Amino acid sequence: MLLKDFYTVEKLENVADGKYNATVMLNRQHDIFKGHFPGNPVTPGVCMMQIIKELSQEILGSSLFMTNSSNVKFMALINPDINPKLNLELEISGDLSSEIKVKNTTSFDETVALKLTNTYKKA
Repeated sequence: MLLKDFYTVEKLENVADGKYNATVMLNRQHDIFKGHFPGNPVTPGVCMMQIIKELSQEILGSSLFMTNSSNVKFMALINPDINPKLNLELEISGDLSSEIKVKNTTSFDETVALKLTNTYKKA
């Protein structure tokens, strides 16, 4: 984990061929929220992208290097004081020996917070 103690994985399960659901809990006490932003914490988008990468690495059992990110849509602010529990849907496809595509939808409650597609290569 790049950001020590930033989040914990409560659940990571394979729900269909190449499709996974994860539930993560953000650590609202993490130092990153003291600066982003004091009194009104917001989860940085780059941290969400890192969580997606780390979950993909765990699923694939391999280190990954991001080569491309497309269709990135941040649709709602993720305040860890209000919505620390996130649900991530991951769809992993491609030739696992060369290029891996990960489509993600992140939500809390009934609100979609993030949609993106990342392309990785095994590191």
